[in-house]
Amino acid sequence: MRAMGLDLGTRTLGISISDATKTIASSYTTIRFPDSDYEVLLPQIQKIVEEQKIDLIVLGFPKNMNNTVGDRGETTISFQQKLKDYLNMDVVLQDERLSTVEATHYLLEADLSRKKRKNKIDSVAANIILQTYLDKMKG
Repeated sequence: MRAMGLDLGTRTLGISISDATKTIASSYTTIRFPDSDYEVLLPQIQKIVEEQKIDLIVLGFPKNMNNTVGDRGETTISFQQKLKDYLNMDVVLQDERLSTVEATHYLLEADLSRKKRKNKIDSVAANIILQTYLDKMKG
């Protein structure tokens, strides 16, 4: 079984998936959806969960730099509960502070054009979120 990492935005969902040993995360895809219409994501995520044999979802949790939970954090907690209920499986939160900044640095180092960076940034951020979680679990 594998793990899935999610980076939830207001119009995009970055997705990454681990290998079978849950050691290495890889960028998978980005789903675009209508502004803040998170319900449309549920069946799409379910399809990937079934196809890729996912048994754990790691959802990026956007906390403020002072460790408080703002509006985006509250939205993420609500989406976490919807996912748990819809899929009937564990959905854990992983602090995602600065993951998009880190992803941007990776893509800039790879010398990708602005357009290519825009298309890849969410799945790379999801990859960082999932890899951080996997590394934490491995000790």
